Amino acid sequence: MLQILKKFFNFSGTENKKKFIASVWLGVLNSLVLAMKIPATYLVIKAIVEGNLTSKTGWIGFAIIAISIILTTIISMKTTMLQTRGGYNTCAFKRIEIAEHLRYLPMGYFNDHSLGNITSVATNSMEMLANVATRVVMVSTKGFISSTIITLMMFAFDWRIGLISAAGLVVFFGINGLMQKAERPLTKRKLNADVKMITKVLEFIQGIQEVKNYNLTKQTSNETHKAIDDAQKASFAMEIPSVVFMFLQFLATKASGVAIVIGSILLYLNGQMDLTYAITMIVCSFILFESLDSAGSYSALLHSVESLVDKAEAILATPAMDIEGKEIEVSSENLTADVPHIELKNISFSYEKRKIIDDISIKIPANTTTAIVGPSGGGKTTLCNLMARFWDVQEGEVLFAGHNVKEYSFDSLIKNFSFVFQRTYLFKDTIANNIRFGKPEATMEEVIAAAKKARCHEFISSLPDGYDTIIGEGGGSISGGERQRITIARAIMKDSPVIILDEATANVDPENEKDLMEAIEELTKKKTVIMIAHRLKTVRNADQILVVSGGKIVQQGRHEDLIAQDGIYKRFVGEREKAVGWKL
Repeated sequence: MLQILKKFFNFSGTENKKKFIASVWLGVLNSLVLAMKIPATYLVIKAIVEGNLTSKTGWIGFAIIAISIILTTIISMKTTMLQTRGGYNTCAFKRIEIAEHLRYLPMGYFNDHSLGNITSVATNSMEMLANVATRVVMVSTKGFISSTIITLMMFAFDWRIGLISAAGLVVFFGINGLMQKAERPLTKRKLNADVKMITKVLEFIQGIQEVKNYNLTKQTSNETHKAIDDAQKASFAMEIPSVVFMFLQFLATKASGVAIVIGSILLYLNGQMDLTYAITMIVCSFILFESLDSAGSYSALLHSVESLVDKAEAILATPAMDIEGKEIEVSSENLTADVPHIELKNISFSYEKRKIIDDISIKIPANTTTAIVGPSGGGKTTLCNLMARFWDVQEGEVLFAGHNVKEYSFDSLIKNFSFVFQRTYLFKDTIANNIRFGKPEATMEEVIAAAKKARCHEFISSLPDGYDTIIGEGGGSISGGERQRITIARAIMKDSPVIILDEATANVDPENEKDLMEAIEELTKKKTVIMIAHRLKTVRNADQILVVSGGKIVQQGRHEDLIAQDGIYKRFVGEREKAVGWKL
C-alpha cells in the first residue's frame, strides 16, 4: 500500500505531492484529536464508578469531546480540500503534460498505439485519478492511521487489550493484502477491457459512413456490443473478490471488537482489571475500528490507482524526438542556389522492418514548386513527413536552409511549414477560431482577409452566425470543399515559407474546384511548394517533378523532359489524359 501511495504522490508532481503529504500529516493530527475521546470517556466513567461525578467533571468530559469534534471537523475539511485540489490539479496538469509529450513523439508511435488507448489514458484514467485516487488516499490513510493510533493508546491503558487490538489489525491487514493480490490481475483485465471498448466505440462512430455504405451495421454493432459486454464482465469480475474480502475484513474488525469486550469482562471478573478500565476498553472497542471498515473497502481500489498511473507513465516514458535544438531564424537572403530551402542527402527510413525510403537525395530551391508523383504506397507522404521532421531519418540527413533539421528546436522548425491535406480536420469551435489556429493572436480583420484569399469569405458570410458559426467536430457540418478552403485560410494565416500539399485537390467536386485552385494559388504565392498530386494540371507547371516508386526516386525533371522518356511518368500522364477524355 505504501509503495502505491508513494508512486501516486511522485506521479502527482512536486506541488501536488506536498498537498498530499500535508494531508497525511493532518490525518495523523486528526487521529490524535479523535483519540481524545478515550481519556474524556475514561474521566467520566471513572467519576461515575467511584460515585463522585460532579457537574465540573461532566463539563470537562463534554468539553474535551466537543473540542475533539470541532478540531476533527476543521482538520477534515482542510484535509479534504488539500487532497481534492491535489487530485484535480494532478488530473489537469498531467493531461497537459501528456498532450505536450504527444506533440513530440514520432508519428510511428500513433501507428503502434490505438487511438482508444491514448484517449482512455487522457480521459478515463485522468478522471479516475482525480476522483477515485483522492478518495482512496483520503479514506485509506485516515482509517489506517486512526486505528493504529487508537491501538497504541489502548496499549497505554492496558497492554493485554492492546495486544488483542493489535492482533485484530494484523488479521485485517493480512486479509487486505490478500485482497489486493487478488485484485491486481483483475484490475489490469478491467482497464484493458475499457481501452478495447473505447477503441471499438470510436471505430464505430468514426467509420459510421462506411459501416452504412457496406451494410456492416449488424457486424460492427455486434463487435461494439461485445467490447461493451466484455468491459461489463471485467468490472463485475473485479467486484467479486472485493465483496468476499471486504466481508472477511468486516468480520475481522467485528470479531476483534467482540474479543476486546470479552477480554475486558474476563479481566475484570478475574480481578485483573479495574472496572473503570474495563468499561473504557469496551467503549473503545466501538471506536477502534470505526473508520477501518471504510478504509478497507476503498483500499480495494489501490491497484486501480497503480494501474492508471502506470498507463500514464508509459506514455510519458516513451522517448520523444530530440527537440532541444536552437531557435534558428531562416532568412530568405540566406537561401541561394548553393543553399537550397530543403535538401535531402542519401536519406533512408524504415517502418519496423519495411524500408519506406531508400537512399534518396534531392534539392528543393526556395520559391520553387516541386511535384511528387508515383504509385500508391511508394513513399510520397513519408518523404514529406521526413522533411518536416515528423519522423527522424535512420540514414543520411535532412537539411533546412543549410542546417540539419535536428539542429532546430521543433517549434522553430515547424513554424516554417504549412500543410493542406486531402482529409482535413477542423475543431469544434467557431470558423474564426479555426482559421486563427494559424495565428492565435490574429485580429478579426486578419481572419477575414485570409478567408477572402482562400475564397471562403462568401460562403462563411452566408451562414446565420457568419464567422461565429460553430463547426461540428471534424468539420462535419460543412462540405468537403468548404472545409478544404478553411484549412487553406488557416495556412494563409500562418504564412509559412514552405507549403506542403498532400493530394489537396484529389477529391474536390467541380463546383468547388475553381475556388479551391484560386485559394491554393493565393496560398502558394512566393512560397516553396511541395505537392503530392494525381492531377495533371497541378503537376505540369512544376519547376521539378519527382517520380517516387518503391522508396526511390526513379525519375526527376520537368514535365517536358519526363514526358519524352518511357517510364512511370509517361504512363501517369497517359492514364490521366484518357480519364479526362473519357465520355459516355
